[in-house]
Amino acid sequence: MHSLVAYAAEEAGHNPLLPAPYDILWSAVCFVIILFVFWRVALPKMKTLLDQRAAAIEGNIAKADEAQRKAEAALEEYTAQLAEARKEAGEIRDAAREDGKKIIAEAREIASAEAARLTATAHTQIEAERQSALVSLRSEVGTLALDLASGVIGESLSDDAKAKRVVDRFLAELETEKVK
Repeated sequence: MHSLVAYAAEEAGHNPLLPAPYDILWSAVCFVIILFVFWRVALPKMKTLLDQRAAAIEGNIAKADEAQRKAEAALEEYTAQLAEARKEAGEIRDAAREDGKKIIAEAREIASAEAARLTATAHTQIEAERQSALVSLRSEVGTLALDLASGVIGESLSDDAKAKRVVDRFLAELETEKVK
């Protein structure tokens, strides 16, 4: 390839890789004109556009910072409210437990009082029935004792006062033997 370029340069009289001076001149003029137009028109517009873009970005960053500060403040407020709500819930739960304990204690007291009343009523009723049974038993035992004594003695014990004394003495003897 090198030899081909050298051969073409000898025939044309100049180097084909280098442009002609008039091409360099017109290219330089076009470059300067384009550079001037770019420098005077496009570059200021581009700079204005970039400045506006930078201002918008800075404004958005400021807005984002403000929004972040507000979000952090809201989060702190929410956290404080949540902590307060948890504290109140704990207090309410403790109060409910205390109320429950009081209600249970009152129910136990009422149940104990009712049980004591029922027990006292039952004891009273049992004592009354015992006394009634004792009176009935004395009467029957007295009658049987009189019949038995009448049979042993051979005479009738029809005198009520005498019969009552005999029955009372007999029962008294039975009770003293029972105690021993």
